[in-house]
Amino acid sequence: MRGLLTLAAAPFLLGATPALEGDHQSEAENAVKLAVNGFMNAIASDDKTDIAGHMIPQAMIFVHNRMDPDNPRVDHLPVAMHLENWAKRDARYIEDMAFTSVLIDGDMAHAWGPYSFWVNYELSHCGINSLSLVRTVEGWKIANTSFTMERPSECERLGVPGFPVEEIRDDQ
Repeated sequence: MRGLLTLAAAPFLLGATPALEGDHQSEAENAVKLAVNGFMNAIASDDKTDIAGHMIPQAMIFVHNRMDPDNPRVDHLPVAMHLENWAKRDARYIEDMAFTSVLIDGDMAHAWGPYSFWVNYELSHCGINSLSLVRTVEGWKIANTSFTMERPSECERLGVPGFPVEEIRDDQ
């Protein structure tokens, strides 16, 4: 009987918990989103060294490359190497990500969502970002990242914001 009372009370207790944690969670979630958006802004920066301030150099990047559907592959490289390569690039890059979910537990967070990647204002590819973050004394940093890299024709299927691109007519 005591177990039944506990089970019967569980929905009320669980219902109260999010209200107590809601403000704290949204504050933490906003901080994680700000860190991810800062990372995206660094990708678009003319100063190619900006991105280093948003990543932990010991981390790894995994690219689930599906640009050729008949020959998918997973590439990986240390962030330190990526930062060296990134600093040498001279094109204009823009990455736009939507947040499907943000999970936080103490100093650990995870952000997930579809993205589009643009090179010199042309859509290069899109996919799903999976970003692990760690809270450091300087704030949230990208610790590890894994992302799919897919052809632009897949953007709508993946739920990338802005796709499908609707044709704009003069009579609208």
